[in-house]
Amino acid sequence: MGIELWEPVWLSVKVTLVSSIIVFILALATARLMTKFRFYGKTVLETIFLLPLVLPPTVVGFLLLVILGRNSWIGRAIEWLTNQPIIFTWIAAVIASTVVAFPLVYQTVKTGLGSVDNSIEDAARSAGATEWQLFRWITLPLSRRFLISAYVIGFARGLGEFGATLMIAGNIPGRTQTIPTAIYIAVDSGKVQLAWFWTMIVVLMSFILLLTANRVAR
Repeated sequence: MGIELWEPVWLSVKVTLVSSIIVFILALATARLMTKFRFYGKTVLETIFLLPLVLPPTVVGFLLLVILGRNSWIGRAIEWLTNQPIIFTWIAAVIASTVVAFPLVYQTVKTGLGSVDNSIEDAARSAGATEWQLFRWITLPLSRRFLISAYVIGFARGLGEFGATLMIAGNIPGRTQTIPTAIYIAVDSGKVQLAWFWTMIVVLMSFILLLTANRVAR
């Protein structure tokens, strides 16, 4: 019982660690491109990026199920490469957490990059700095508070993801059962004390993460 008690916790931490790193890198690269370049359809594309923020998680999960399932060419290609379907694996939970957390992380990173004074960047360009040097030594350090907050918020959002994860990863104990899905099953089966245990862990972890983000922002 002790191992089963902690399995959802360890799996949630593993899934969230991987997804938070992926979503941060994707959001940073996307925000950099969106703030530096103008092109036709930019507003429409950015609206698509933000859709998971307003769509019900079950809708996001259903769309991911259609895109990654065995009936899609993407799902069949992944199964051909890995010799197994990606649906109902912990990787599917990582994908769900990444997609759901992306809008929040993207918006925070974009705000941070946009907060950098253009005159400083222009001065660096006039001194001969390349765009990569400019981004590495000026833009990133000056927006670091926003970037740290973005990562923390993405981690917290991924930790609490439920709907989309349940749709494409399922609720397989020891394999895909994260804390939110474990709480749902515990409540549904009348195991209230077990649900309280996992709930308190999530509340404590989320509190620490948000407290960290607030302190960094200040």
